[in-house]
Amino acid sequence: MADLFAQQQEDKADAARPLPDRLRPRRLEELVGQDHLVGPGAPIRRMIDGGRLASMVLWGPPGCGKTTLARILSTHSALHFEQLSAIFSGVQDLRKVFEGARIRQANGQGTLLFVDEIHRFNKSQQDAFLPVVEDGTVVLIGATTENPSFELNAALLSRTQVFVLKRLDDSGLETLLGRAESDAGRPLPLDADARLMLKAMADGDGRYVLAMAEQILAQRESLDSEALLQLVQRRAPLYD
Repeated sequence: MADLFAQQQEDKADAARPLPDRLRPRRLEELVGQDHLVGPGAPIRRMIDGGRLASMVLWGPPGCGKTTLARILSTHSALHFEQLSAIFSGVQDLRKVFEGARIRQANGQGTLLFVDEIHRFNKSQQDAFLPVVEDGTVVLIGATTENPSFELNAALLSRTQVFVLKRLDDSGLETLLGRAESDAGRPLPLDADARLMLKAMADGDGRYVLAMAEQILAQRESLDSEALLQLVQRRAPLYD
């Protein structure tokens, strides 16, 4: 009975998660739109097949899968996974993570450190990564929406590989919409023109298109283009 109750609570918690999080890919094969990096023979795929991850910077627009790719890479290694956001973290947070990584290294385990919005760290904070990346204390994966050549220190760039993630094209966005429909067990209540408009508004952002799909699936009536625009306008102030 206790196990059944725990499962029910877990199912409720899962249902409460936003759709983009529920549908986040967990395997490389599920990642959409980045075959040039993770497809057969591609550079990141070769790293995984070779059993050795190198420090890297993932550069791409919002919603293209940078965080998802970092999480998937952590599952393909024996490395302990740590995640920080440069928006909310400072030098003290970095020191704490580095100290934990050194302890794990002494015990024979490496650390994969994912830093979101890494370009928001200032020069001195970026310099703090140099020794731990250099000596292998951490394998660093940084994610940025800004050109690393302008936003990251040359010394840090020389110790990492930069990989460019692409905006999702129409086919990639359609794949995500199909997954949303499969999850809901019914098609999106959109006419053909509204569906095209939704993908155009997403502008290659997979997270946005799934978040909008969740809002659309909550509607009781089919939406045309005008109704979709009204829904977007109602949603925008909530996230302003």
